[in-house]
Amino acid sequence: MTKEEFIKYCLDIDIEVNDEILYKLDKYKSLLQEWNNKFNLTTIINDNDIYLKHFYDSIYLGTVEDLNNKTICDFGSGAGFPGIILAIFYPTSKITLLESNNKKCTFLEEVKKELDLNNTTIINERAEDYGRKNREIFDIVTCRAVSALNIILELSISLLKVNGLFLPMKSNVEEELIESKNKESLLGYKMIDRINYVLPIEKSNRNILKYIKTKKTDLKYPRSYNLIKKQ
Repeated sequence: MTKEEFIKYCLDIDIEVNDEILYKLDKYKSLLQEWNNKFNLTTIINDNDIYLKHFYDSIYLGTVEDLNNKTICDFGSGAGFPGIILAIFYPTSKITLLESNNKKCTFLEEVKKELDLNNTTIINERAEDYGRKNREIFDIVTCRAVSALNIILELSISLLKVNGLFLPMKSNVEEELIESKNKESLLGYKMIDRINYVLPIEKSNRNILKYIKTKKTDLKYPRSYNLIKKQ
């Protein structure tokens, strides 16, 4: 996907791309390519793939819910997807990027500084540790390609306000939906929508799941990642 195609396809889904956004995206892309020579941030590194598989895929989240004036947490943010993209497109929202890898957090801090993303906070901590100390504080929690659905449901639940939304971004999800069904009632979630979309050009399938939090989270959640994984 070229830059021009990116603009066109964004307009097709009612996402506006202005000159300031384009400038920040180009700067972000250059930083990603430069820093990828130092750290292994992503295997998707050529210009067209970055616009398609990182930028366009991330901003599709904006078609699912109004993301303006919200508190949003992207956990397992990695190199900043979708969190940095949301920070660029939605400057009135407060974006928290939660990432356990110290080197990736160093990169994210550099991106924040270079792009002047004053609406962004970077936290170098594991999701379960941060979630035990910061309960019911976000309107929206999201993640992209972090782990299995039954794991990320528990990792995210304490972070969300009651009636807040969890919007995980997944590719293949059928088996995970079956395995995670029991977690919904246990943790206090209800799945209210599943948005399937196709990435332009390469025609690969993607999903955004939409969960609403129905009750305050029991203090025993989240458990440690290893314990969740075992069960």
